[in-house]
Amino acid sequence: MSDALNICTLLGTDGRPYRSPVRGLWGGHRGSKIYGRLDCPSALRAIARGSCAKHRVFFADETTAAAAGFRPCGACCKDRYQEWKAARAPR
Repeated sequence: MSDALNICTLLGTDGRPYRSPVRGLWGGHRGSKIYGRLDCPSALRAIARGSCAKHRVFFADETTAAAAGFRPCGACCKDRYQEWKAARAPR
């Protein structure tokens, strides 16, 4: 986020960054393609270890995160993760 202009960079449904005057409500990890709540305990631990801050991305909403190819976090979005996992299971 740019403090001087109060502009944030979010990812769109196509996975490409765009500038927004509104902060993202969901965070994600570019490498693992996982999205979750900004207060996700698992993500906050990883950030504190310094292992994922440079790969952090933000989304306006869950729909955009999913459309960009990210999956729900198993820690902070358990119900949505279980639905995602069940939908991908072989039949």
